[in-house]
Amino acid sequence: MFSKRFGCGKLLAVFAFSIVLTGCSANRYLMVPKDNLDDLKGAVQIQRATLVTMESNAHARHGKIVEANSESTKTILEAIEQKIEKPTCPVVPQRACPPAARDTQAKGRADRLKGKVIVGELEKFYLAGPGLVYDARIDSGAETSSLDARNITRFERDGNNWVRFDVPVPGTEDLVTMEKEISRRVKVIQSSADEADRRVVVELQFAIGDHQQVAEFTLTNRSHLTHTVLIGRNILRDVMLIDVGKEFATELPESLTQKNGDDS
Repeated sequence: MFSKRFGCGKLLAVFAFSIVLTGCSANRYLMVPKDNLDDLKGAVQIQRATLVTMESNAHARHGKIVEANSESTKTILEAIEQKIEKPTCPVVPQRACPPAARDTQAKGRADRLKGKVIVGELEKFYLAGPGLVYDARIDSGAETSSLDARNITRFERDGNNWVRFDVPVPGTEDLVTMEKEISRRVKVIQSSADEADRRVVVELQFAIGDHQQVAEFTLTNRSHLTHTVLIGRNILRDVMLIDVGKEFATELPESLTQKNGDDS
């Protein structure tokens, strides 16, 4: 009996000793020593205060930089406005129109109404290039003006369509050859013909009175007609007014009638 009790006591002692050892181990691993916790908290507070100070300093420096840049920009703009002269375009000299020749003022005339030349049923017509003067018939019923042309020959020059033709010299049997680039072609239907007449159109420079112009003319043989030149609506429109009770209401300047003129 005694030995049995002694064994139980011994077993209890061993169990109690094991509990003590377990508690020490738990305290050793679970209960971490916190002797330095206050120092750690102090260090954290110091670092936090340092970060706050650095952030405040950064904001202050940023404000100073922005203010300095603003003042610098303002100073530069003021310097540009006050000290730098603005570039100016060079003055283009005004060129006066060349004065008209005296004979143009004395001999050349064309009455006007609201800026439009007043013409009669017949007018003197100056053809630039050969420098020939014809009696032209003014016809508001014709759409395109027409010129008497003989020996009309089409050809190609530099890839473009051209035409060579002869025009009569007034008062003679002579002809003068001209060459012009073709502007277009038209189909003319006449009441006296069964088929349409296809004609080439060229641009010619001319003068009526003191009015000079470049306009389109169809080329056709008008030898059977009274007048070499026909002035149609393409010239009359917005430029001339017809006084049916007059003939030769305009007069060409002597500076045109006395020179041959260059074709242009």
